[in-house]
Amino acid sequence: MSETCPKCGLPKPICVCETIAKESQRIRVYMVKKKFDKFSTIVEGLEKKSIDIKDVARKLKSDLACGGTVKQGRIELQGDHRQKTKSSLVKMGFAPETIEVR
Repeated sequence: MSETCPKCGLPKPICVCETIAKESQRIRVYMVKKKFDKFSTIVEGLEKKSIDIKDVARKLKSDLACGGTVKQGRIELQGDHRQKTKSSLVKMGFAPETIEVR
């Protein structure tokens, strides 16, 4: 017998909580300049409680072929990947209207 989700009551394999959470996020993607004229792309606004941020970061790093980390509830990617990040997030199931690229 599979476990049930405490939020929606459905079995874990067909749980829809993460899908619903992805559609309701307000995600901001922007670039910052760091030491030695290096650029980083920051993705913030993902809810830690409903979405596995480390899994999203791993998929983004794989799609964009770059390094990165998760710090203080936000994803930091090495390099300027603002537009590519938005398309990767849309492929992961996030709504394009909720992603703001600056």
